[in-house]
Amino acid sequence: MPRPPASQTRTGRPPVTSRAQILAGARRLIDRDGWERLTIRQLAAELGIGPTTLYHHVRDKEDLLLLLITEYADQIPHPELPAEPRDRILLAATAIHDALVAWPWAAEVLAVDGFIARIGESALWFVEVILAGAVDAGCTREEAIRLFRGLWYYTVGEILVRARSRREQVDYTSSDDLFEDRDMSGLPHLAAVADLWGPVVGSDAFRQGLEAFVDGLLAQATQRS
Repeated sequence: MPRPPASQTRTGRPPVTSRAQILAGARRLIDRDGWERLTIRQLAAELGIGPTTLYHHVRDKEDLLLLLITEYADQIPHPELPAEPRDRILLAATAIHDALVAWPWAAEVLAVDGFIARIGESALWFVEVILAGAVDAGCTREEAIRLFRGLWYYTVGEILVRARSRREQVDYTSSDDLFEDRDMSGLPHLAAVADLWGPVVGSDAFRQGLEAFVDGLLAQATQRS
C-alpha cells in the first residue's frame, strides 16, 4: 500500500491564539495608520489569520481599543500619594495627562461621557484618587464628580488640540501674520496680542491651568462649608 503523502509544511506567520500578539499587532497598525483606520479585517490580515478567528478574542473594534487602553493603563505605576488632598488630586490628574500625552489616540477613544464604565481597575484607581481627594478637601460627592469631570474635559481637550496641532505641523512661533489682510480696527485688544498669540498658546501651561482649576473648585467647597 502506498504511503500517504507527507503533510505540507505551513509557511508564513503561525496562527495567533495569544491576546498579547493580537494587541501587539493592533499597536503596530495604529502607530502606522492611526486608530481611525484600524479594522478587524485589517488586523486579521496583519496577523495572518481569518477575521472569524480574531472574533474569538475580541467582540469588535471598540472592544479591541479598550483592551489596548486597559493593557497600557496596567503598566502605569501607581505613585505614592501625598498627605494633602489637593496634592493627591494634582498628582493623579498629572499622571493621567502624562499617560495620554504618550497615547493621544486613547484620549480620542475615551472622549465620551460615561467612559469610566469602559476602563479597567488600574485606570479607575486614578479616578478614585481624585474623587477621594476632593471629598477629603471638603467637597460633596456631587462636587467631587464635577471636579473630576472638569479636570477630564480640560485634560482631554489640551491633549487633542496638541496632538492635532502636531499632525498639522502648526508653527507657534510665526504669529506675526495671524490676522494678516484682516481689518482689526474693531478688535483692538486682539490686534494688540496678535504677535504674542502663537508663543503663548504654544507654551506648556497645563500644570498652571490644572492648579488654578483645582484651587478654584476647592475654594468654593471650603467657602460653602
